[in-house]
Amino acid sequence: MAVWKCNICGYLYDETTGDLTSSIPPGTPFAAIPDTWRCPICHADKTVFIQVSEESPDVTSFPTVSEAIIENLVHFGITEYFGVPGTSSLGIIDAIRKHEKAQFTLFRHEENAAMAASAYNKLTGKIAACVTIAGPGATNLATGLYDAKEDRASVLSINGQVEMQYAGPGGFQEIDQDAFFRPVTVYNNTIYDKKMAVKILTMAVQHAVVRSGVAQISVPNDIQKQEIDPEYTEVRGVIPSLIIRPDTQTIQKAIDLIVSSTNPVILAGWGAYPYSDLIASFAERIDAPILSTFRAKGIFPDDHPMYAGVLGTVGSSGARIMVEEADLLITLGVGFSKMTRVPEHIRILQIDYDPLRLGKGKDTLPVYGDVGEVISELLLILPQSSHSHAQEKVSAVKKPWEEVRRKEAEDLSVPIRPPFIMDVLSRVIPPDAIISIDVGENGWWFGRNFRMNGQKFVMSGYLATMGFGFPGAIAGKIAYPEKPVFCITGDGGFAMAMGDFVTAVKYNLPMVVIVLNNHELGMIRVEQQIEKYPNFATTLHNPDFMMYARSCGGDGIRVEKPEELESAVLWAMDQQCPVIVDIITDPRRFP
Repeated sequence: MAVWKCNICGYLYDETTGDLTSSIPPGTPFAAIPDTWRCPICHADKTVFIQVSEESPDVTSFPTVSEAIIENLVHFGITEYFGVPGTSSLGIIDAIRKHEKAQFTLFRHEENAAMAASAYNKLTGKIAACVTIAGPGATNLATGLYDAKEDRASVLSINGQVEMQYAGPGGFQEIDQDAFFRPVTVYNNTIYDKKMAVKILTMAVQHAVVRSGVAQISVPNDIQKQEIDPEYTEVRGVIPSLIIRPDTQTIQKAIDLIVSSTNPVILAGWGAYPYSDLIASFAERIDAPILSTFRAKGIFPDDHPMYAGVLGTVGSSGARIMVEEADLLITLGVGFSKMTRVPEHIRILQIDYDPLRLGKGKDTLPVYGDVGEVISELLLILPQSSHSHAQEKVSAVKKPWEEVRRKEAEDLSVPIRPPFIMDVLSRVIPPDAIISIDVGENGWWFGRNFRMNGQKFVMSGYLATMGFGFPGAIAGKIAYPEKPVFCITGDGGFAMAMGDFVTAVKYNLPMVVIVLNNHELGMIRVEQQIEKYPNFATTLHNPDFMMYARSCGGDGIRVEKPEELESAVLWAMDQQCPVIVDIITDPRRFP
């Protein structure tokens, strides 16, 4: 049985398999095909075909490089793949198709796929992989991968590359991907030799996990399809433990510092998020109020007696005064973002697993270690505080702040005011929900006015990229299919990602998309106001989001009056499909 190639488009006719699209049965010799037959791809006639092989290319005795890659990734627990297939990634895509434990989600834009992969790691701690083609597919990943880089999320990017003989100037859909991805990655390589495929892959996964970042591998199209000897497919390497414990001397210094303080305050960051129970015990032991960064919002319910709220641009003035008056600030996994504005002129006990982040401020004891491990060590030795004023201090901060937010939520103006929206959402979103928020006024009001009650939320932290909210929600539903999922976004941010609403419909991912539709880039309006610029180029012309949702196969509802909002959200929660709740709201922060 021979294989014949079309010299126009490259289609291969295999006599072993025939051409079922043209009703030519397997085993039909090329010479026996009627002369009227045409190439099923470009419609060229038989005369342009040449014989290229006596053997079927599908008859293999060894796995392909692509199959070895996916087999090893599944071994490392990487089973979710987000992306867009194409010419230079077909081998990898087919290997995903063949593997029973690999799940591919087809996105409509690679940027959304990358942001979903970033969100997936932030929510679960597990890695999802982006898969796309060389050139434009690879470059489209950039924003989502930069989000992962800035927020220290582990993501693997597997990109096709053109056949090496076509690489270089003038290559079709070819760029220097090693150079392009270098600034965003902790590991970056191209597989030029099939024997190195598994070794390179293992190094990529190790770097992504250990260094908490993006690892990128490019695989040329021709290498993807090559068979690889089993000698080179065995799993090599393991993921090491990331638990970091400080030495005894440092622990004692930390204890001495805590015991000597009379007004300590705890600031919990993203690195502390998994350890809420330990931190609560620690706070009670040393009688210290707890504040959190915006990213760590939800580490405690808003009504927790030791939690005083968020510190930073979405926090209260009381929280700012509390931390400024502290004689010891204990930071737990805090990134010291300018949005949090951590005071660095006071004594700080700084605990972080990243040594490069340690040493902030001028009077700081840096403790290198995992927050959970350090707190556990401290609790073994620390004495109970001799005073018990923390809950009283927390109450003194929270009561006036709650009163401010309550009064704001009483405003029943039309267009609907954002504080009212957040008050309703605080009451109706279930405690077990996953919430993905966007960047802009929607995120500002969420951080300031939404009351957490056990929900888990995800955001674009340091990059603060508009358009993160919706792909983050897709990732949340894929990661936690049994939980209710909400996206809180603005009309500007949602418009950047709304093409993938059909992805949520296609894969039957029920969720509620709350669009704060103020027909404006509201955050930019505020920034212009702060810097004394006149308002310019911020107004938006929007589609009908309700009708858009329905045209995609989901559902939608438009809300223009405050009294309609709660019932609309409850209705949306009952639908077994993705739903957009289009809320017409006011672009002004304060009337």
